[in-house]
Amino acid sequence: MKTYTLLLFTLLTITVSSCKNDDDNTPPIEQLPEATQEGLGTFGCLINGQAFVETGTFFNTFYQQVDGEFFFGITGEFEDKNPSAIAMGTNQRTIEEGETLNLKLNESGNAYARVFFSPSENNFQSAFTDEQENTGTLTITKLDFENGIVSGTFEMNMIDPFTGEVVTITEGRFDTLFTQ
Repeated sequence: MKTYTLLLFTLLTITVSSCKNDDDNTPPIEQLPEATQEGLGTFGCLINGQAFVETGTFFNTFYQQVDGEFFFGITGEFEDKNPSAIAMGTNQRTIEEGETLNLKLNESGNAYARVFFSPSENNFQSAFTDEQENTGTLTITKLDFENGIVSGTFEMNMIDPFTGEVVTITEGRFDTLFTQ
């Protein structure tokens, strides 16, 4: 009887603690993924202080040599949010572990970023880094060719093309596998 009472109490406690109050309309608070270096497939950042975490709908990473030149790219998408995606990469430029790259124009030899703004469905525009108003950095914290792991951090300020306001992206981090 003691075991049965203990089991019933445990089940009741689990059931009550897992129930959601229907009167609570507070959206869940997203948290940034840990800053790991294991190829865990994570991508997130704070955008104007709010956590944005990659939803997995269009997550892509590569570091490839094409015609003797190296190209790196990573894109994270945030479903039902504005901005809706961040893409960063290099154009005919190698990356190295421990290196911090200034995000500039998407030209040969540069690292760059593109942020997709979409205040409503089927309405989007992009902002590109440009060395003047839209600036930032990308730091490669791990580059492991043997296991295909790339990890890093990023931050940037971008002008929202719809509102003209500065969007501050901080505490950006990613830890993923890349194709070669």
